[in-house]
Amino acid sequence: MRKVICEDLGLIDYKEAWDYQEKKFNELVERKLKNRELSDSSLHDKVIHYLLFCEHPHVYTLGKSGSEDHLLLNESQREQHQVSYYKINRGGDITYHGPGQLVMYPIFDLDDFFTDIHKYLRFLEEAVILTLKEYGVHSGRYPGYTGVWLDPQDDSKARKICAMGVKCSRWVTMHGIGFNINTDLSYFNHIVPCGIEDKQVTSLHKELGREVDMHELKAKLLVNMANIFDFEFVTGEKTV
Repeated sequence: MRKVICEDLGLIDYKEAWDYQEKKFNELVERKLKNRELSDSSLHDKVIHYLLFCEHPHVYTLGKSGSEDHLLLNESQREQHQVSYYKINRGGDITYHGPGQLVMYPIFDLDDFFTDIHKYLRFLEEAVILTLKEYGVHSGRYPGYTGVWLDPQDDSKARKICAMGVKCSRWVTMHGIGFNINTDLSYFNHIVPCGIEDKQVTSLHKELGREVDMHELKAKLLVNMANIFDFEFVTGEKTV
């Protein structure tokens, strides 16, 4: 069975985590290209996949297909709110990351899983849906949008609890999901989240009416990821 190295980066600056993702991403791509040059498969380097968990200090990130108009704060106002801002190389529009939000970055070589980006996104969503179910929260998909939603069948009540934005090149992935657990949702008031003007965001804390143990939730999400993607995970430590 394929193995995935799982690393918990804790609370980490967004740019530092992005650089670390890029490092792992480039290592996977280079290993893949090197293997393709070797006709004898027995000489191939072993495929290594990574799954990174972390939280970030307050930050807004804008994907390649997003509009800067969806950021409602100017530079001075961002400084007042102590929130950073980055234009990044994932798909999707603008989103917020901050303490209390679980961010998960899978760096997978999909050639070792399946070469279907839509299936990959649906699997990520399913892992979150199953995790929420363990807390008694029913969730699903909202037609036409990525991510995980509560009450998706009711337009007037549909609200997003998990946003997604990924990059995939040579079938190697990076970036991933922002899952609102104990998130300060007020920071979403300063953007048009994911470019969707008429829908709210929520958190597991808000839905349950209590703070959620982040370590417990990570463990549940990791097991669901392993079951859905069919891998064994090993614990690793960040190296720079």
